[in-house]
Amino acid sequence: MQKATAIIAAGGAGLRMGTTTPKQFSELLGVPVLIHTIRAFRKVPAITAIIVVVPAAHRDHTQALLAQYQLSDHCTVVSGGKLRQDSVRIGLAQVAADSPLVAVHDGARPLIAPADIQRCLEAASQHGAAIMGVPVKDTLKDVAKDASIRHTVERQSLWQAQTPQIIRTDLLKAAFAKAEQDGFVGTDEASLLEHGGWPVMMVAGSETNLKITRPDDLPMAEGILMQKQSPSEIRIGHGFDAHRLVAGRPLVLGGMEIPHELGLLGHSDADVLTHALCDAILGAIGAGDIGRHFPDSDPQYKGISSIKLLAHVVELAAAKHFRLANGDITVVAERPKLAPHFPAMQKILAEACRVAPEAINLKASTTEQMGYAGREEGISAHAVVLMITGQPRS
Repeated sequence: MQKATAIIAAGGAGLRMGTTTPKQFSELLGVPVLIHTIRAFRKVPAITAIIVVVPAAHRDHTQALLAQYQLSDHCTVVSGGKLRQDSVRIGLAQVAADSPLVAVHDGARPLIAPADIQRCLEAASQHGAAIMGVPVKDTLKDVAKDASIRHTVERQSLWQAQTPQIIRTDLLKAAFAKAEQDGFVGTDEASLLEHGGWPVMMVAGSETNLKITRPDDLPMAEGILMQKQSPSEIRIGHGFDAHRLVAGRPLVLGGMEIPHELGLLGHSDADVLTHALCDAILGAIGAGDIGRHFPDSDPQYKGISSIKLLAHVVELAAAKHFRLANGDITVVAERPKLAPHFPAMQKILAEACRVAPEAINLKASTTEQMGYAGREEGISAHAVVLMITGQPRS
């Protein structure tokens, strides 16, 4: 089967959503809609490049999102035009000359199944142009401006067009040239081909290939995604760490310095609480432990803030499509009293984990003067986390 370049058309303002942020950046189970869309195309081996077309004002934000979700290496971000047709034309100009097919897809259709993309690619490889769609199932009425029904429309041969719309690269360029010559503006790529007299095949899609257009579409899309989640997309992790208390070191716990005459000894800032949380997250996603990723033999980690390490661990989890649902952490220390500092710690840890502060629960305990903690020789921490593929919007 032929290879293809995907153009993700995300240049719209999304005014019907009633928000100041374009709909493609709205969150769906804690992840931007646009990221869900791009991930679907990354799962199709035949898609060798992705061009993301966004409003010029959101280009930097989009590049930051791609970096955050570790998709930068696979995508090119360009600024779109006033109309969808303008945006796709701009994206088409970026397609490599040796790419035989172009797959144009709405950035606000995050539920497209990779298998459906594959089927549309196969049809386009055979026929030159193919689009996804579903048969119209509701009765259609032709309505006058005064809201009176003129007549019922025969629906037997009517289909509702979706994306992707996959077309031979040379054919799509010819269709755009014809449209520009004639001053024709189409509502999708298929309409440009129809205007030029080129045939387009319809491939049966899915009702779940929903386009996010109005606010009610988001909870509907979340429900569909949640139904698709399997037990393998929910993970539990446990982390433990302990460090020795010594003089001449600051006591850093949960990303903040705690007043105390002793501090924790370690290669980094020795934040035992944050280290336990890092290990719990790494364990949940099957990525080893903190020592594997940040060895104490590496000078770049000497004295580093463990909150920076935690932020990196959260990025590793995001690359595997996992998010923290909640974390429960217990610090074992005879002194000092930690409870007064927990609210500030929660905010620091929550920001690094990209969750609300209430998702981070902190507890302190002693060993009743037993063992190394009881003798104030060291402090330890246990952390348990629940990782999921997404989280509810706040």
